[in-house]
Amino acid sequence: MKAKKVYYFLVGCSCLMVLSLFGVGYGANHLLGQQAHKLSKLRADSDAATQQQTQLVADKKDIAKYSELNTIAESVVPQDKDQAEAVRQIVNIASASGISNLSSITFPASTLGATVGAGKPGLTQLLPVKGINGVYNLQITITQGADTTVPYHDFLAFLSGLEHNRRTAQVTSITVAPDTKQAGNVSFNLVVDEFIKP
Repeated sequence: MKAKKVYYFLVGCSCLMVLSLFGVGYGANHLLGQQAHKLSKLRADSDAATQQQTQLVADKKDIAKYSELNTIAESVVPQDKDQAEAVRQIVNIASASGISNLSSITFPASTLGATVGAGKPGLTQLLPVKGINGVYNLQITITQGADTTVPYHDFLAFLSGLEHNRRTAQVTSITVAPDTKQAGNVSFNLVVDEFIKP
């Protein structure tokens, strides 16, 4: 009878060992699955960090590469709304084009210190340029009256000169009227944009 009890005890222990072996295997498998998931997440984070680091290095190279372009852009776009300088350049372009006398060069009305358009003191008469932060537009109206018309080819040369000048690079409105008394002559009204990056 003792041998039978020992036998049953050993069979019970064996069953318990087999069951505990399956339980340990299942637990180890579950734990390994969790660790594998953590490892794949860490690998993905590491790959993302490596990619960001590579992008950062490339961006730094681009900044160094295009810094000269930024310097050129700053030198091309005026940083002040020096109206006297703008008038002087327009008059010089007109003279070089054969137009000795412009009837008028006008700017938008100024409120002297109020914040109009741009929203900063000192930037009156300026409008922000859409899509380009920090760049403003000052509209200049240039008129050649009907009493002092100019030859059409001189007018074309004047337009070309305005469009190649860094202060007056964009002509946004042109009104031309032929002279009824002198064939080939015209009077005109131009609206020119001066771009400023203060």
